Amino acid sequence: MITRALVAGALVAGAVTLMAQQTRPLNLRGDRFRPLTAETLTPPQKTMVDSLLSGTRTSLDGPFNVLLRSPEMGDLAQKLGEHVRFKSAVPSRLNEMTILITARWWSSQYEWYAHKPLALNAGLSPTVVDDIQAGRRPSRMQADETVVYDFVTELRDRRRVSDATFKAAVTLLGEQGVVDLMATMGYYDLVSMTLNVDRYPLPAGAAAPFGEP
Repeated sequence: MITRALVAGALVAGAVTLMAQQTRPLNLRGDRFRPLTAETLTPPQKTMVDSLLSGTRTSLDGPFNVLLRSPEMGDLAQKLGEHVRFKSAVPSRLNEMTILITARWWSSQYEWYAHKPLALNAGLSPTVVDDIQAGRRPSRMQADETVVYDFVTELRDRRRVSDATFKAAVTLLGEQGVVDLMATMGYYDLVSMTLNVDRYPLPAGAAAPFGEP
């Protein structure tokens, strides 16, 4: 009897969860890509949404309305994004700085809007944030920030890094950290491209950090 009760309880709980997933508002936004709704999702898209919301994220803001158009790829991409944002070997302050440099390189309005407060909360100096936003080398970086800034900007500008820049990054972050740093750059390149192609809207009343495109 206990076993049957447990099975019945699990079935009921599963049904309730399924109903909640089917009826929850997704609040997807977009411009060129029409916002999807829970009612219009295909089974692979539902799988991606469930995967997204069962992890550490709490919303579907950002690139996901677009990535849902290719749900198998999108699900793999969002899992990479979850790793590089929440599980990276790179400390959060340096990771968020890397994301801001990437957003600035692409002039990705929403990416900057979303990650500027995260960078500040992680301990990145407002003067460093302001310098990056203005497109200039920050003048008052901490030593570890200088190492990461040099690696990221050199790789972007020259498509490779010098031995000295590589050695400094490995000394600071270890080999895993350097690989995670490159993964952060690559993932947020994808995010920034996606947002720019879609012309993803800022929330109402938010000022465009890089002016009107």
